[in-house]
Amino acid sequence: MFPSMPNDDPWDAEASQQVARMNPGRPKAGAFGAVPDEEEDKSGAIDVDVEDDEFEEIEVVPVRRSLSAAIGGFAALLATALVIGSLVTGPGARTSYVIVLFGVQSLGLLAWIMALQPPAAAATAGIVAVTALAADYLAATGEPGALTPLLLTALGGFVAAMIAQVIRAEDRQRAKDSWRTTLLIVAGVSAYSILITLTRVPLGAQAILVCCVGAGMALLVARLTDAVFPKPRIALQVPRGATGIVLGAMLGTLAGALLGSYLIFPFTPTKGAVLGLVAAVAAHLIDLAVNFGEAGRRLAGDAPTFWLARHMQGPLGGFALTAFTAYLLLHWYLV
Repeated sequence: MFPSMPNDDPWDAEASQQVARMNPGRPKAGAFGAVPDEEEDKSGAIDVDVEDDEFEEIEVVPVRRSLSAAIGGFAALLATALVIGSLVTGPGARTSYVIVLFGVQSLGLLAWIMALQPPAAAATAGIVAVTALAADYLAATGEPGALTPLLLTALGGFVAAMIAQVIRAEDRQRAKDSWRTTLLIVAGVSAYSILITLTRVPLGAQAILVCCVGAGMALLVARLTDAVFPKPRIALQVPRGATGIVLGAMLGTLAGALLGSYLIFPFTPTKGAVLGLVAAVAAHLIDLAVNFGEAGRRLAGDAPTFWLARHMQGPLGGFALTAFTAYLLLHWYLV
C-alpha cells in the first residue's frame, strides 16, 4: 500500500537471507547450530587428563628412620672430633689436629666428588687434595689469624682444577657448566683449614666449641626428629620435616647460650646464643641444599650416586660453612 516506504527494520526476513548468503559457512540458527556441545565435551576431557597426569608425576619420597638417625649420629661424631681436636691443640701440638682435619677433608672430598661428579674427576680430586694440604700447612705455620693465604690457595686450586678439566674435549664441554660445582668442592675442602687458624688466636678454640656444638646439636636434633616425626614435610620430594629443623635450630641456640655462660669474657649467654644460632642456621642451610639438590637430580632422571657419599655430604658441608662462620663471628662480633 506504501511502496515507497523504506525498510527500517534491519532484522526482517529479507535482511536475514542476505546475511546468510554473504556467510555461507555460518551455522544455521537452531537448537544445535549455535552451541558446539561436542567440542566443549572434548576440551573438558582433555583438561581432566592433563590434571590427572600432573598429579601422577608428584613422587612422595618416604622418610627412612634408620638413615635419618645414622646421619644425625655422624654429625654428632664429626662435631665431637672437631671440638676435642681444637681444645687439645697447643703451640707445639698442632700436627695431630692437622691430621684429623685432613682426614675430614679427604672424606668430604671423596663424598663431593662421587656425589657431584665433576669433569675429570680423578684429576680434580688430586688437585683439590694438594690444595687442602697446602692450606693446612699455611694455616699451621703462617701468620696467626691470617685468612688471605687460605683464600689465595683455594683460588689457585680452583684455577688448576679448571685447567685440568679443559684439557680433554669431552671434559671441556662439561666444564663450562660445572665450574660452580668445582668451586664448591674446592671451597668446602679448604674451609676446614680455617679451624687450624682459629686455634692459633685468642678465643679461637672457644669460638670453635660454641659454633660446632651449636651446629652439631642442630643437625642431630633435626635428624632424630625426622626419624620420629617428619612433619610437616618441607617438600614431597625431600624427606625432611619442618619440626625437626625448627627444633634443631632452637636447641642449637640454647646450647650456645649455655656454653656462653660458662666461658670467659667476652663470652656471655647472649653472645653464645648468637654464635649457636648462626652456626645452626648455616649448617641447616647446607644440609637442606644437599637434600634439594638430590631431589632435583632424581626428578631429572640422573643416576643416583653412592649412598654413603650422598648422605655424608650434608653434615660435611654444614661444618665447612660453620668453620667460615666461626672465623667471621670471632673477628667481627666477639672482638
